Amino acid sequence: MAKAPTITTSAPGSLMLLGEHAVLHGHKAMVCAINRRITIRIFEMPGRGVRIASDLGTYRAPLDDLVDHPDFRFVIGAIRKHRSELPSGFEMEIDSDFPADIGFGSSAAVTAATHAALLGWLHGVVPASKNLFGHTLETIRIVQGRGSGADVAASVFGGVVGYSVEPAFRSLELNAPLTAVYCGYKTPTPEVIWKIEQLRSEQPEKYERIYSEIGASVDKALDCLRNHDFPAFGAILNRNQQLMDEMGVNTPELQEIVSALQADPDVFGAKISGSGLGDCAVGIGYAELKELDYPVHHLEITPVGCQCHD
Repeated sequence: MAKAPTITTSAPGSLMLLGEHAVLHGHKAMVCAINRRITIRIFEMPGRGVRIASDLGTYRAPLDDLVDHPDFRFVIGAIRKHRSELPSGFEMEIDSDFPADIGFGSSAAVTAATHAALLGWLHGVVPASKNLFGHTLETIRIVQGRGSGADVAASVFGGVVGYSVEPAFRSLELNAPLTAVYCGYKTPTPEVIWKIEQLRSEQPEKYERIYSEIGASVDKALDCLRNHDFPAFGAILNRNQQLMDEMGVNTPELQEIVSALQADPDVFGAKISGSGLGDCAVGIGYAELKELDYPVHHLEITPVGCQCHD
């Protein structure tokens, strides 16, 4: 009989719906949790060793001398924060419902689930959502140097979150259909941010106008979703796609996908999701898109954030 884990937690992936880049300059963003999760299982074991196993491979190190590893840097970062309090070594199993190389917020999800598991093991209860958010965002920023925290908010709270970096949250519990399409490649987010910051420094008034319009659209979009007015919400997505194109983060592949989504009768609106220059586009509604030679993912917005499983 398999040994039962000491604690099991999970957190959802996420998709940015509105506010990419603008959120880094104090404007609002909208992000949602999706029904694809990352699950963490911790098995307490004697000694002070750590073993991590996932689809990405295996990692072993002494708890008090954790060496860096590119595939586990967020998990290692979370462990480092709590290791002095941990009563023993442990084995960690990581299972994911989605690949790490597409823009479904895997870094935020795995970091949130890891913090929840370690703190739940230490204190017998998973921390309150705002506390968990703080731990997770701190680790994300230590590891990657910068991050708005929008994807963290979705993984921790679930549903749809209107978010700004104060941090401030306006959340909405919701189930809704999404179609996400991966264009086949991804430019690392820090590289995209650097490029857009260079363009912004050359044309500050243009980018402030774009960011202001994006930020102002978030509250309108939340009201649309609260009222289940998907056509109006879709129109906001379509307008924000135009703004992202003007910003300079569109590509021919992404535009092909967005155009196909926007033309589908079962989709209300669509845009790039994430920093751009690759990765995903997302539409509200389900579309088959058989004419496209790209991976199509049928998802749902889920109200369930990070949780502990008995």
